Amino acid sequence: MTTLDRSAVDALFARARRDIDDGLLPSCQVALALDGEVLVHEVFGDADLDTRYTIFSATKPFIASMVWQLLGEGSVTPDQPVADLIPEFGTNGKDAITLDHVLQHTAGFPHAPLGPPLWDTHEGRRQAFSEWRLNWPVGSAFEYHPTSAHWVLAEIVHAVTGQDHTDALRQRVLEPLGLTSFVLGPPPEQQTGMADLVLVGEPATPDELEAAMGIREIPVGEVTDEALMNLNTPAARAIGLPGGGGVSNAADVALFYQALLHDPKGLWDPEVLTDVTSVVRNTYPDPMLGVPANRTRGLVVAGDDGRSNMRGMGRTVSPQAFGHNGAAGQVAWADPATGLSFCYLTNGRDLHVLREHRRTTAVASFAAVCTG
Repeated sequence: MTTLDRSAVDALFARARRDIDDGLLPSCQVALALDGEVLVHEVFGDADLDTRYTIFSATKPFIASMVWQLLGEGSVTPDQPVADLIPEFGTNGKDAITLDHVLQHTAGFPHAPLGPPLWDTHEGRRQAFSEWRLNWPVGSAFEYHPTSAHWVLAEIVHAVTGQDHTDALRQRVLEPLGLTSFVLGPPPEQQTGMADLVLVGEPATPDELEAAMGIREIPVGEVTDEALMNLNTPAARAIGLPGGGGVSNAADVALFYQALLHDPKGLWDPEVLTDVTSVVRNTYPDPMLGVPANRTRGLVVAGDDGRSNMRGMGRTVSPQAFGHNGAAGQVAWADPATGLSFCYLTNGRDLHVLREHRRTTAVASFAAVCTG
């Protein structure tokens, strides 16, 4: 049986603790799971093991996991136009967009807006869809859709199952897997024990950015500090933002990735699960990072080009590792080569984006070598 290397785990803890001790972050949690069990769950700073963190875009695979179920059931197909399921969507040239385009972030509407009050209801969301326009031709490029794509996936789940995506996720995935910490869309009275995001540090200087990335300014897109901080509010948490509103401790996220490795409850069709965790279908270059996107139908694969750290999984995972990080430094992945899954969560939004990247690269790299 594979075990954990205690000295490697201690090194991971030391790296995670360092930024707490240095006053850079208020708290963080780390979890390592293997063979379907959480073997390590530790917290540093002003939090405890029950503290739940907003995991931002690490939420996306949870939403995609319901679509994978629908694919396995034959309720939807990858090449099915979204407008077949949501007629209001098929306007302004969006009738050519398929489910596959949405899952792979090649649909062409990365900047499509949706906020209050339209996001409060299914009718409002569909109205917003009808008004959306393409930013570039369907299927011609990769550009990360921070929230828009997963609003569409959530409404597809609703169209097929009749359930709101928050209820469907709880009943179809969270409860069967025993994930009692993870919540999406909790009412205000159920939002106890959640760590508010805190802005920390100072932004990188233009000279630092140019030395590291060749640019003097990072374009401000949809994922602004204001948007991230808004998810501290009870009303925004209650919406259940499908692209980034999940709240969890690190252990539940690590267990979810164990389920993607082993599927102990038989939640997914085996062929579909193998496909979404291993078959890279989108290798368009990331317009920000310049590396191939390495996207499956809902996940990111580390790849064998030596750029796994640019995809959020550190430098020491196998090429087969898959996962999906979240804003503000959240890390989540599984590595089929070792059977290990890992999650790192923090409530410190480091304004120094280069330091944040170095931190996530370091903790992920230390985590990946923790098997004995």
